[in-house]
Amino acid sequence: MDDLLEKLISVVPTENQINWQKLEYTAFFHYGINSFTDREWGTGKEDISIFSPKNLNTDQWCEVLKRAEIKACIITAKHHDGFCLWNTAYTNHSVMHTPFKRDIVAELAASCKKYGIKLGVYLSPWDRHESVYGSGEEYNNYFCNQLTELLTNYGKLYSVWFDGACGEGPNGKKQEYDWKRYYELIRKLQPEAVISVCGPDVRWCGNEAGDCRESEWSVVPAEVFSQSDIMEKSQKNDDAEFRKQGLDEQTNDLGSRKIVEKADKLIWYPAEVNVSIRPGWFYHESEDLLVKSLSDLKRIYLNAVGGNGLFLLNIPPHKDGYITTYDEERLTELGSFIREAFQENYAVKAQVTASSTEPGSDVYNVLEENDTYWKAIDYSACCDIVIRLKEPEVLQYIVLQEQIKLSQRVERFEVWAETEVTEERLIYSGTTIGYKKICAIPPTKIISLRIVFKEYRVAPVIQTIGLY
Repeated sequence: MDDLLEKLISVVPTENQINWQKLEYTAFFHYGINSFTDREWGTGKEDISIFSPKNLNTDQWCEVLKRAEIKACIITAKHHDGFCLWNTAYTNHSVMHTPFKRDIVAELAASCKKYGIKLGVYLSPWDRHESVYGSGEEYNNYFCNQLTELLTNYGKLYSVWFDGACGEGPNGKKQEYDWKRYYELIRKLQPEAVISVCGPDVRWCGNEAGDCRESEWSVVPAEVFSQSDIMEKSQKNDDAEFRKQGLDEQTNDLGSRKIVEKADKLIWYPAEVNVSIRPGWFYHESEDLLVKSLSDLKRIYLNAVGGNGLFLLNIPPHKDGYITTYDEERLTELGSFIREAFQENYAVKAQVTASSTEPGSDVYNVLEENDTYWKAIDYSACCDIVIRLKEPEVLQYIVLQEQIKLSQRVERFEVWAETEVTEERLIYSGTTIGYKKICAIPPTKIISLRIVFKEYRVAPVIQTIGLY
């Protein structure tokens, strides 16, 4: 068993994956020809002259993101219909050949730079317009030419996002995507970008409903990253029921000991929880009153960001090029909740002790918001951290973070609290922690907390503890 545990903790993230996870909460902008046809999936046969936004303002998009506490965004530079939102030299099926004639990717890149927001791009490998789709190398050349434009002309990108959608070309053949070539191109031209979903750096959580696992592992068997499996599980057509489906039992456990002990190879493959603020991914006027409630968004945020994932929230701009007040108001509410809930960390001035501490690490490091950490002595039978507050405080959120540079280790933990009216009692039990675990409890006036690490891989390594 010790050999297995040592193998598990040898799996660590890349710098790109760490920087991506630190973003915590990001946005997707689905915008394009579908915004004008009231469809989710275009055919590629649309008359692109209908694309004529009256008030496109990417500064407004970014202003909304700032109020929502969103740190980065991804734009659908090209969806399955093949319509391109940038000035591409390789097709006339683009925004530059419409009455609008403005490079939207360039405008968003400028707005992101102005507002300090990171930019990513989605480029659909499936192209229902391009005549050479399904031809093999000829289409892969076309795709790589377009990918090169996006990777070189719009500044630094934090993410290149692929899905697994794949259909037949005009010749009746499915296109064989040259993933290896795509990845090499991204690594060469945008070495700091993560390659997401149908890529080796970031894993799709497995549903579009905001459903999160109780135990989310970033250390998983290498076969979890399989383009063919991802493509098989991806949406095959415009399916409203697919967007509502949660996780199934088969995919609910990806990284427990019983799963990983059978694996030949392990990888670091963190989860992204992607969901739309509306039922659809593109804007539909009929969904203006169907924007997710604040309580739904809070729940998904706490379960995703607070469950070792990243929350990617889709915000579809109106066809005329702005985020509507329906979405804007809800996003502003969610941003206010995030700021207020995690404004004051009561742990900062607390007294803290640990039952086991490896020499060279200090338990007080958990009160610092930096890369330092506390680590227990390897293979301790049991270990805990006790935090005694300067004075009793009403707490609602206990935030735990592992130092993931040393892998993900905690498998099960408990939180015990002492209050003014009761002796120590169990207030929370959990499994994985990873990058971040947000333990939500009923508001409780607490004097001290004891965090007990019940099961772990070799030794727990905690970077930060926050009490809010």
